[in-house]
Amino acid sequence: QVQLVESGGGLVQAGGSLRLSCAASGSVVRILSMGWYRQTPGEQRPLVASITPGGNTDYADSVKGRFTISRDTAKNTVYLQMNSLKPEDSGVYYCNALRQSGSSWYPLFGSWGQGTQVTVSS
Repeated sequence: QVQLVESGGGLVQAGGSLRLSCAASGSVVRILSMGWYRQTPGEQRPLVASITPGGNTDYADSVKGRFTISRDTAKNTVYLQMNSLKPEDSGVYYCNALRQSGSSWYPLFGSWGQGTQVTVSS
């Protein structure tokens, strides 16, 4: 069973930066598309950033130009560099491998990690 361990969250003022990490077991980072999701209370868990095995990246409109997803296949780790943070970026961030259906991405694994809390104060 694949394990995903997120870390790097914290409390930061608006305009600040954080770097999230997602350590995965096995070689999933190298062979699968990976993504970061954000969970806020009472809302769904939208995908905010994705990266394919070929290195192609995509972002939700709300984070374009501010967030950067990357990966280190040797470390089986995916990163999310978050700059110019806004209060609306707050939430619990999760990573997962992705599967594509048509033009949409969906989480591949039904089991999620514990997530990492990001809180941006105004």
